[in-house]
Amino acid sequence: MNPVVVSCTALGLTLLPTLVGAADLGTLGPTYGIAEPHLLNFIEQRLRDKERSGEMQRLMQEAQSRGIDAVKRPQPVAGLRATETARTFYVDPTFVLDRNVVDAQGRLLFAAGTRKNPLEVVSLSKHLLFFDARDPRQVARARELIASHGGKVKPILTGGSYLDLMKVWRVAVYFDQQGTLTRRFGIRQVPALVSQEGQRLRVDEVGLP
Repeated sequence: MNPVVVSCTALGLTLLPTLVGAADLGTLGPTYGIAEPHLLNFIEQRLRDKERSGEMQRLMQEAQSRGIDAVKRPQPVAGLRATETARTFYVDPTFVLDRNVVDAQGRLLFAAGTRKNPLEVVSLSKHLLFFDARDPRQVARARELIASHGGKVKPILTGGSYLDLMKVWRVAVYFDQQGTLTRRFGIRQVPALVSQEGQRLRVDEVGLP
């Protein structure tokens, strides 16, 4: 037999009684059973507690009020001010495709890199008028501009309640959510009137009295 095997076997037989007869050291401290509550049961219990206390109803009413207020009075567009110095500038809406445009069959319609001006396809049917309805001067100026253009103006708020103004004016009033349009047109002052001139857009930041 291999001497190494013999030595290992002997060592194992020597340790076996020690391992088999290991002493009981007793309990070193208090022990507790594992009793973790199910997460969904915990959440359900919390909701029931809030419902019994009336807190749930209060939270629901607060959330509903915030939702209604957000619809009636959207967050004002940041970075705009009432016109201090009137100015006029032009915007070229031409854009460059960053990818190929294909039809449903995969046939190429427009290749990436194609320059296109939307005004070549569709015209601006109405002037776009941006103003803050929280400012009475801007509201009055907007009324004048709408009248001077024969009503062919789409009013777009940058602040204030479009619903309240719509009830008073009895016309559709819009809101520039998150300032998407004012940023695209480079508007920094309101009221601002956007009109089409040929293949460009003219932006007039209108003076106030």
